[in-house]
Amino acid sequence: MTPPKVIIVAGVAGSGKTTVGAILAERLGWDYAEADVFHTEAAIEKMRSGRPLTDADRLPWLRAIAAWIDDRLATGRPGVVSCSALKRRYRELLADGRPGVRTVMLDGDRDTIAARMRSREGHFFDVALLDSQFAALERPTPDENVLVLPVTGTPEETVDRILTALDLAPGHLRA
Repeated sequence: MTPPKVIIVAGVAGSGKTTVGAILAERLGWDYAEADVFHTEAAIEKMRSGRPLTDADRLPWLRAIAAWIDDRLATGRPGVVSCSALKRRYRELLADGRPGVRTVMLDGDRDTIAARMRSREGHFFDVALLDSQFAALERPTPDENVLVLPVTGTPEETVDRILTALDLAPGHLRA
């Protein structure tokens, strides 16, 4: 298997995407983008007010993330981006037709993730929206070639599992 040049760290809110994605990028020496920065202010306000986003709300966000991925691939600068990528069609929009892109789905049960969300401070995402995340989640099927990892253990241990599963070493494909 050819090592990826862009890794999408996916999962429901509170699964650890940002923490794992940032550690992974740092260990590899790659660029990192947190998907929340690609949201419009209107989408952030909608989530802050406790209303889930619709597919129409998410489309500009997903297109902006896809453009970031395309830029990494075109310029040869490897990167990691965290993005919920809850539905198959979202994962397809981000990864299909882009050789070198690999998705890692962080998987956990609702109670574990809800406890994590209640302990974090300063995030706009209301824990009340967690049920909408699980309702929207379409678990990856084998034909998607998504690496699914449980959110057990520390973020560092999760990163170790990603590096091993994707046959990457720190500094691999460094920009």
